[in-house]
Formats: sequence, C-alpha cells, structure tokens
Amino acid sequence: MLFLTPLWKGERFADGRPKIGDNLLKRLKLVTHEEAWAVMKNKGYAYQYAEGWETINRDSVLVGRAVTATFMPGRPDIWKAIDDRGKKEGKRGQNSWPVDLLVKGDVYVADQFGAHVDGPTIGDNVANAIYAKTGNGIVYDGAVRDISGLKELGGFTSFFTSYHPSYHNPDPKALNTMLIGINRPTRIRNATVMAGDAVLGREGTVAFIPAHLVEEVIKTSEVVRLRDLFGHERLREGKYSAGQIDARWSEDIERDFSQWLNTHIDKLPVPKEQIQELLKSRTW
Repeated sequence: MLFLTPLWKGERFADGRPKIGDNLLKRLKLVTHEEAWAVMKNKGYAYQYAEGWETINRDSVLVGRAVTATFMPGRPDIWKAIDDRGKKEGKRGQNSWPVDLLVKGDVYVADQFGAHVDGPTIGDNVANAIYAKTGNGIVYDGAVRDISGLKELGGFTSFFTSYHPSYHNPDPKALNTMLIGINRPTRIRNATVMAGDAVLGREGTVAFIPAHLVEEVIKTSEVVRLRDLFGHERLREGKYSAGQIDARWSEDIERDFSQWLNTHIDKLPVPKEQIQELLKSRTW
C-alpha cells in the first residue's frame, strides 16, 4: 500500500490505506464531475471515470474512501488455494472478506467483471452489512440481487451494472467467480482505482480521485463556485458584460471579487475558513 501510494503524505489506516479526512469528504459532496475532471486531466489522470451505471438513489451523492475488491471467473485450483488460506485465518465465504474490512466513510468498490447470471455476490444481507459498517453504498461492476431490499436502505446510494435474482457459485463444481485481490489496484470499467481513492458518484457517473489530489480538487471547485456566484450576481446587476465575465478577468474585476468575498464571507456556500485562506493568498 505504501509503495503504490507514495504521493499521499497524510494519515493512513493501520494497513497503510490513505485516510482522507472526514472534513474533506464532506466538502467533496459539492464538487461536480466537471471540476474534478479538469484537475485530474491537467495532472495526467485521464482514466478516473466510469459511466453507464444502474443506480439506487440516483439523486443522492456518493462520497467515501475506496476499499477495492477484484473478482475473476472461477478456476478451481486457484479458488481452493485462496479459500484454504482464508479458512486457516478463520474466514468464511470469500465475498464477505472485503466487507469485513469496511469502516465508516468507506465505499465498497468491486470489479466483478460484469458477471450477471449466477454472478451476484451482493444481496440484501451483504448490503445491510455494508451499509451498517460504512453508512454508504457501493460501486459494483456486476449484478446485484434482492433489488427491492436494497432500495429499502435509504442511504444506500449505489452504482451497479445489472440485476439478476440468481447468486454466485450455486454449484461448487462450476465456480462462476472467485476473489483474487483486496485493496489492490483494480479496474472499474475504463477507470483505474486504488484503495484509498476518494469516490465521487453523482448523475449516473463515478469518479475515482487519487487521495493526494482530493484537497486540490475541492479547493479548485470552491473557487469556481465562488467565482460563478460573483459573476452571475454582477451580470444580473449589469455591472459587467458577459464578455468580461467569460474572458480572463481584469485586475479591476479581480479586486472587486476579493472585496465581494470579504463582504459576503458569512453568507457563502463555502466554509468561512476556506474563504479566509483564499483571501490571504491573493495580492489584491
């Protein structure tokens, strides 16, 4: 974990997984995909989005720290070696192993390679366990079952590939899936995900933000949000033209923006401390 996340300089869980602060996760809920995409793209992270999901609670926003699980099509010899090791450690049922690691603020992110018939490893029992441990939902490239039960979990904001009433590995002689990795880099659709990434799910799309970029994404989003509020207000007042606001701002507009921030500091949808930090960094 340390080897694969060397750019993260903050707190970590006992196993080395980056531990993004709860305050940052709270602020991340207001970030749009456009804002996050711009920062990551400029840093060279072009494969951090996964689209085309079925959803539960589509109008809610999913935010949390990724716990990753990677499944592959079943192969008896490999499955048995992994299962035997798990049993020696007192584990039962491979699909529950990643779930046992979850804590509040996590999001279970699983590559189930789109498995459909006889593929579901998440039904209402596992979902209840996930929700109880995390207070969050899932990002799951595979089929879920017990869909009506999952929808009864009010805060279980989730992104999944399909629904099917079957369950994984119904016949021990015909293994359909097997777990081959927990908290390792994994692929979700066209995205590369690392344990500890921030998950941002909204509007049917999921972004996976590397832990070391989360604060920059949030601060950039907050600045954009404030500039948009200021620009729209000044356009309604007729003080500036659309061309002036759409273009690179002049020094006079930038100075006006700083004064506006200071005047409205207690009324804006960005924490007062963050605005004060922004004002300190400005030269106007």
